[in-house]
Amino acid sequence: MATPDNDGVRAVIWADDRLRLLDQRLLPAQTAWIEATTAAKVADAIRDMVVRGAPAIGIAAAYGAVLAARACGPDREALMRELDRLAAARPTAVNLGWAIARQRRLVEESVGDATPALLAEAVAIHEADLSANRRMGELGGALVETGDVLTHCNTGSLATGGYGTALGVIRSAYADGRIGRVYADETRPWLQGSRLTAWELIHDGIPVSLLCEGAAASLLASGRVSWVIVGADRIAANGDVANKIGTYSLAVLARHHDVRFMVVAPTSTIDMATPDGAAIPIEERPEEELLSFAGKAVAAAGASAWNPVFDVTPADLIDAIVTEVGVVEHPGLAGMHELMGQRA
Repeated sequence: MATPDNDGVRAVIWADDRLRLLDQRLLPAQTAWIEATTAAKVADAIRDMVVRGAPAIGIAAAYGAVLAARACGPDREALMRELDRLAAARPTAVNLGWAIARQRRLVEESVGDATPALLAEAVAIHEADLSANRRMGELGGALVETGDVLTHCNTGSLATGGYGTALGVIRSAYADGRIGRVYADETRPWLQGSRLTAWELIHDGIPVSLLCEGAAASLLASGRVSWVIVGADRIAANGDVANKIGTYSLAVLARHHDVRFMVVAPTSTIDMATPDGAAIPIEERPEEELLSFAGKAVAAAGASAWNPVFDVTPADLIDAIVTEVGVVEHPGLAGMHELMGQRA
């Protein structure tokens, strides 16, 4: 049964001075929690996809800094090494480096035990993300007319502090009666769409239909979809967007079929120090993720694989970037600078 605001899922929980992470590798078959007791375990959880989604990664890392401070005590050099370990866990999601930079600054400014200040900052990052997601839901939801939408990967409560980025917009628009059905790409090879997005939406009572990425063109040609709504792992200063592999092809298809394309992400995902998409580091993961499934080989013996996790969607294919401080339509360098000026 849906909660009043269609938001009944949490994946990162700090309680009783402990960090609990919902193991998203096991969903939907099993709901299991990992208790991360050290910064190293948090870094491993980020790297191994226990926790994923740029905002959730940043939140988990912020709490990881608390665990590091608790373990390192007065040894500031050891603490800084632990923060470096956390920051290096995954290279593309800018929220990770952003959160660790905030915690690192607190360590540098603190006198004595930095743990209380780091915990307060982690909680603030967590709460601000949830608040930002609700605001983005309102702003993005207002752009959606009555109809169905298509989304890619998982951008909901599982990928954030709660409510979600692109799924936050979908939740808001659904609550307002603007969306009848959500179409969700399977999102290969980790199947975040089928395992996670479908699970979240069903959990909260929102109608969802899965499709493989190869069916997206036919769906968009059918006229049933008014918007493609996705999240982001990093947005460059000119509005180019790095997101889950397959996002770029969706943007090309959407433009061809006159379907509007929306990117939803907090301003913490915007990296004004990165001039454009060509400067965004793109993570490549092991070949085995494509060559096997659930531990069983599915490819012909001897085949190799290319497994980039993200691609870059050029700004000129994006109709709107929605953040917690405002919306940039037809994004470009001027619009992004104006937006970040509002944030400041």
